[in-house]
Amino acid sequence: MDEQGLEDAAVLLMSLGEQEAGEVLRHLSPREVQKIGETIARTHVVSRERLGAVAERFIAATSGQGLYAADTHQYVRTVLQHALGEEKAGILADRILQTSDLTGIENLKWMDAVAVAEVLRNEHPQIVAAILAHLEPEQAAAILVQLGEDMRGDVLLRVAKLEGIHPAALEDLNDVMFRVLAGGGKVRKPSPGGTKTAAGMINLLGAGNDTSALDAIRIQDPDLAQEIADLMFVFDDVLKLDDRSVQLLLKEVATETLIVALKGAADPLRDKFLKNMSSRAAEALREDLEARGPMRVSEVEAQQKEILKTLRRLAEEGQVVLGGGAGMV
Repeated sequence: MDEQGLEDAAVLLMSLGEQEAGEVLRHLSPREVQKIGETIARTHVVSRERLGAVAERFIAATSGQGLYAADTHQYVRTVLQHALGEEKAGILADRILQTSDLTGIENLKWMDAVAVAEVLRNEHPQIVAAILAHLEPEQAAAILVQLGEDMRGDVLLRVAKLEGIHPAALEDLNDVMFRVLAGGGKVRKPSPGGTKTAAGMINLLGAGNDTSALDAIRIQDPDLAQEIADLMFVFDDVLKLDDRSVQLLLKEVATETLIVALKGAADPLRDKFLKNMSSRAAEALREDLEARGPMRVSEVEAQQKEILKTLRRLAEEGQVVLGGGAGMV
């Protein structure tokens, strides 16, 4: 969600009232709740005109969506029972729906990366890999930064080789977390791991940790390391995108995010963005970049990561194609 989307969501939730807003937030991920909460905290006054504009956009966006709801899990089970019989249907439905109670793993998503790293530090790397594969790449990368370099490389190697977890094994994995955690809720069907998941985590390590992590994997499995490298995509690789992809990206990125991200970019990369903007927008961006004073490297890298996340989303939607070490496809 870009900056404009966050601000609109904050305004809409503030207009609903505390109880109704809370019901909406229950259906969002921990990271989405945090971002919207931070935006609400920064929002002090909302004009009637702004509220009306947000409400109109919300109505327009949702007017064509159906509101039919049903117990889809039970529907899947019933259909499979008719098709396969009760025993086979039960096994397959568990794999499809992942209905086990996974509150231990789910609660990790709400914890600080340092705290999660302390929980996992003494666990076997295979267990750590399986757990991190269930978390968002940003959180998993933050946790990996807190682990020792040797363990980090070992865990990423196992994430890359992880092909999936049977529901029964997933329950055992969750039991590990119940040694130190407790709570309620259901987890969504987890990511199966693999080279793409590992590449996403390494991409977000930053500060030289990405190179050392990839080198650690390369020592043990050079072919796997190359496969991961081919899937990685860093901010400078925007130069490899075609103009259409850059134009699609610009539509999704907030102006403030772009300004900060480009403060630390080389001229060719700046030019790549500027040439895909209208002349008026490009001139405004140049002025903003010149007027903006020095910024911390951490601030610039944070906004570059936001742009990379948007790029990955566009790639997952099939709108752009990313290529890392192997170049564009």
